[in-house]
Amino acid sequence: MTQRTLSEQNPAAVGFSVLAGSLMLLAGSYHALVGLVALIDDDFYVVTRNYTYEFDTSAWGWIHLLSGLIVAAAAFGVFTARVWGRAIGMILAGASAIESFFFIPYYPVWSIVIITLDVIVIWALAVYGRKPSVRT
Repeated sequence: MTQRTLSEQNPAAVGFSVLAGSLMLLAGSYHALVGLVALIDDDFYVVTRNYTYEFDTSAWGWIHLLSGLIVAAAAFGVFTARVWGRAIGMILAGASAIESFFFIPYYPVWSIVIITLDVIVIWALAVYGRKPSVRT
């Protein structure tokens, strides 16, 4: 069994792969940027009082920075049409969504945007490579 290149596959699969990889780069870059902001300016993010999952903003900074770099790096596995890239992409997109959920009290609008992008990435990677149905 040989590995087909991205250009030899179904055009819809190529589109979903590019969509998922691009959104992973976008979400990973966002996470890394949020992490840098938290590390540079500790008082930038303000959390509500008595939040159950309250961390120091520096801890959130490191979490976001590292996860952002990992998600962005995994996007290249998706761009190369590797099965492991799709699997890792779905796992990391799910982890990114969970991380953003816990970060909602710190930065609500962008956290919800990233959760939405992660759901789209999971969908795009899940339908990737399916054969189009032929209607007669």
